[in-house]
Amino acid sequence: MNIQPQPPPPSMPEAQVAVLDDEVEAARFTRWTSVANGRRLGESSLRIGGMHCAACASTIEHALRAVPGVTEVRVSAAGQCATVSWDVELTRPSALVQAIEQAGYRASPDTVAGARAMRLKESRDALWRLFVASFCAMQVMMLATPSYVSATGELAPDLKQLLDWGSWLLTLPVMIFAAAPFLTGAWRSLRHGRIGMDVPAALGMLVAFIASSGATFDPEGVFGREVYFDSLTMFVSFLLGGRYLEMRARHHAERSLEDTIGRLPEVALREHPDGSVAAISVLRLQRGDTVRVPVGGAFCADGVLTQGQTRADESLLTGESTPVEKTIGDAVVAGSLNLGAPVAMRVEHVGADTRYEAIVAMMRDARTQRPSAITAGDRWATPFLWAILVLAAGAAAVWSVIDPSRAIWVAVSVLIVTCPCALSLAAPSAMLSAAMALGKRGLLLRRIEAIEGLAGMQTLFIDKTGTLTEAQRQQATMIRTGLDEHWTDDAVRQQAASLAAWSTHPLAKVLAQETAKSATAWHGLRETPGQGIEGCASDGSRWQLGRASSVVPVAANDGHDAETWLSRDGQPVACFRFTETLRPGAMEAVRSLEQDGVKVILLSGDSVERAHHVGRLLGLSGCQGGMAPQDKLSAVREAQARGQHVAMLGDGINDAPVLAQADTSIAMGEGAQIARAQADGVLVTNDLQDVVRARALAKKALRVVRQNLIWAASYNAACIPLALMGWLPPWAAGLGMATSSLLVVLNSLRLSR
Repeated sequence: MNIQPQPPPPSMPEAQVAVLDDEVEAARFTRWTSVANGRRLGESSLRIGGMHCAACASTIEHALRAVPGVTEVRVSAAGQCATVSWDVELTRPSALVQAIEQAGYRASPDTVAGARAMRLKESRDALWRLFVASFCAMQVMMLATPSYVSATGELAPDLKQLLDWGSWLLTLPVMIFAAAPFLTGAWRSLRHGRIGMDVPAALGMLVAFIASSGATFDPEGVFGREVYFDSLTMFVSFLLGGRYLEMRARHHAERSLEDTIGRLPEVALREHPDGSVAAISVLRLQRGDTVRVPVGGAFCADGVLTQGQTRADESLLTGESTPVEKTIGDAVVAGSLNLGAPVAMRVEHVGADTRYEAIVAMMRDARTQRPSAITAGDRWATPFLWAILVLAAGAAAVWSVIDPSRAIWVAVSVLIVTCPCALSLAAPSAMLSAAMALGKRGLLLRRIEAIEGLAGMQTLFIDKTGTLTEAQRQQATMIRTGLDEHWTDDAVRQQAASLAAWSTHPLAKVLAQETAKSATAWHGLRETPGQGIEGCASDGSRWQLGRASSVVPVAANDGHDAETWLSRDGQPVACFRFTETLRPGAMEAVRSLEQDGVKVILLSGDSVERAHHVGRLLGLSGCQGGMAPQDKLSAVREAQARGQHVAMLGDGINDAPVLAQADTSIAMGEGAQIARAQADGVLVTNDLQDVVRARALAKKALRVVRQNLIWAASYNAACIPLALMGWLPPWAAGLGMATSSLLVVLNSLRLSR
């Protein structure tokens, strides 16, 4: 990267900074793209430590946007990660890390090793803070016990003061070390002109500590004689305990994601022309390299098997748990596991071009999306925090008249019990848990808003060929037109297979496997959605595979079989017919969706007869055939104009515009790349039953969000009056606050089971 040198972050070693800014190594957590004006952009995924709420995410977003060259920032507090788009000419990854650390948080590349290191440190720190707070709280409680059990006058004043001094000393480690995350978090928020979830908790801790310290060293002063070090230390212990359990739940979900992301090896065994083998970083592989893959190892790139025979576990990419037999010439995909025997492969696609990296990118993107349910919760959190501060101040003022000795403690209880951590976690914890669960079930989301869309869809437009149906793996029936007798049947098949190999259409894929590819060198290739693919051969003739350019009488077709035509210079040479069958489970999936209130409509570019034939098999009343891409687009827009929430399920190039137009869109995993790029999610299993399951899970996720919000609101509605009336001591308020947040997280984790 052509980047001007900048000073490294103060907390990072220079060697680590150099690794971050090396373009090859940065590819582990960065994707490279080019924009219209010729600029080159990087999109980096970073792990962030020290975040606890939406206000933390806003602080980090503000800090990153201040970095020159940053064009877009998305930060997820629930996912503990950030996605940053930046101009390669203006900044570098280490500057992003530096900005986050200067804002008071920890940052590292979103790699498996980096995430594990940060998670280990976070876990150790949290456990130590919890231990210190709990140990000191127990000791403080022992020193406070004589004051509770002794009758009036039994405990000598000098002995009570000595016990209070001991409690004060034991509280110091709690305030300095154990409570540091809350105090520093509150200071970060206030320093950036924001109010976060840590502010009420930190304010309650400081008020309780200052008032108790005043009562300890000046019993006759304004704070009186009563000390509440026991309540303060217990509150910190309960709060840390709740956050520790939340952290453990989040770490469990992150490890599940890493089991997916971590399938790609870091080292590849590249074979040199002389037969020697060298271990190199997979990031330095290039197209055409020959790589050896041992048994039990993962394929490091997309490629073709050149030596050996094995079985590959491709469940990550296809959802199919049964290993796939692989022989010489078969394609292998990055991230799949070699289960049979040592083999060698030729690298065809590396890095971001592999299907594996596309899946990882979608999973990373989904973690930082902010659907409307999350955004709405964030909007309410800040006004609610200000209301808490006003309410606590009002409670202190009222109690200063009723009973001045209790005014401070009532205010502290109000500050603690009303902290809206549960409200802030209600939506994001459920949405992220649902997105990860969908990913494990075979539906990978590029945009997490698709969860709301799946739950609320009213009309589902669905493509036919390659989506509802799949061509049988058999030889296509060829029917010659008789207009070109200079070509033998084998030669025609070879030309058709050779041209079909350049297309992603399902029928073209079947035709490409019919016979060995010819040696035809095509140039001027062009594929028109809905029409077919054409190209020029070396002799100057122009061939087309797709719809017939004119009607030529051939053997009668009852309309049930799909067909494609091969033409030479505009003259039809042959017709290829395919017997299509419904995908397994397609009929049951359509029936389940309609019973669930979704209107399913078939849109197809095939003939009206074939579309209605498939529609009758599925029992669909809405079937439209012979549709060009613009016709499908018009159908979706008309449904949207009627106020319906429209979803689209397709797989081909001609489906890309309508996938982009639909409110919610899903592309088949084996479909065209452009279709997958336009969709909100990718069905890697190609199993339509997974769409039904995904809708059920999406509806359950929204129910969980509502449950979380109702619980958070009910908890505050019940506890705030108790705190205002002085019936809820600070330690009980801390226990309630920690418990409410933990219940929200555990309720959300039910979605991942």
